[in-house]
Amino acid sequence: MAAAEPKPPAGVAAARRLARGCWSAFWDYETPKVIVVKNRRLGVVYRSVQLLILLYFVWYVFIVQKSYQDSETGPESSVITKVKGITLSEHKVWDVEEYVKPPEGGSVFSIITRIEVTPFQSLGTCAEVRPKYEGQQRHLQLGDEDFVAGQLDMLGNGLRTGRCVPYYHGSSKTCEVTGWCPVEDGASVSQFLGKMAPNFTILVKNSIHYPKFQFSKGNIEHRKDGYLKHCTFHEVSDLYCPIFKLGYIVEQAGENFTELAHTGGVIGVIINWDCDLDLSASKCNPKYSFRRLDPKHVPASSGYNFRFAKYYKINGSTTRTLIKAYGIRIDIIVHGQAGKFSLIPTIINLATALTSIGVGSFLCDWILLTFMNKNKVYSHKKFDK
Repeated sequence: MAAAEPKPPAGVAAARRLARGCWSAFWDYETPKVIVVKNRRLGVVYRSVQLLILLYFVWYVFIVQKSYQDSETGPESSVITKVKGITLSEHKVWDVEEYVKPPEGGSVFSIITRIEVTPFQSLGTCAEVRPKYEGQQRHLQLGDEDFVAGQLDMLGNGLRTGRCVPYYHGSSKTCEVTGWCPVEDGASVSQFLGKMAPNFTILVKNSIHYPKFQFSKGNIEHRKDGYLKHCTFHEVSDLYCPIFKLGYIVEQAGENFTELAHTGGVIGVIINWDCDLDLSASKCNPKYSFRRLDPKHVPASSGYNFRFAKYYKINGSTTRTLIKAYGIRIDIIVHGQAGKFSLIPTIINLATALTSIGVGSFLCDWILLTFMNKNKVYSHKKFDK
């Protein structure tokens, strides 16, 4: 009788079984098995999920987002502007050359509506602006030793001489400085230019180009009958007459013109070119919107103003008129997107849609094998070896 073969150790047997299982998993082929489950609730969930996924792709992805198109964002754009009109202040008539800064007609420009003028400034010594030292003057009898000569205050108007001098009016005193005198706050005169400003007209000439599709268009209608000389913008009847009244722009931005003219502000004119190039070029039209861009409700930085000076020679010495200008700054902002049918994004999104429909099967399988009463029975039916 032959001797029985010795059994291998338990660890070796386990290792062999693991190795056979690994090789079996590597060489085995898996194929889906279809099981028809007679469960109305599960069937409703399955078809509802499929319907929702199908509606999402058909309505949102393909109709709203137009994902069957190749797209390009941010068109190449040029903007030319021209302002026309005259206005009055208390002392003179103002024309375009004086109240539009800068005068080149770019996409950003300012229309001056109020000025504070400090005339006949010349280089010399004079009293510094008072408010900086007003708190000290209420409690101290200031003398020359309180102001060190040679100090330069970046928020002031000149170099300190070290002397304490009377202010321009009243009995108070302040520091004497070397600079352009008299200083602005001590001698400025305010003038309002906004009386006729709502009737100023602004021509906004805009041309865009989408290089990917070699598509170009402008916002002015090609007519030779002097159309632009007698039209103003209207969203329906005169869409291609980009001549806007300043009062209309401010009104569309939801602002009060008189208040804005006194404090200044920044208004954005937004031109949007969203073009479906599968349609004719006439369907690609600009859309205009207007809104205020600067922080209106922040007291520390509300409004808009800037300074400039005009220089003269009087008796051989240089004199200037300093102007602090408040105005309405116009920013022309152009953006948009163009799209045209392309086979590659269409195929990619169709494949994504068909794959996503399988999410319904995954969800229902999870419900079937996890929450149903006969989940073990369904598991044995679904997985066979």
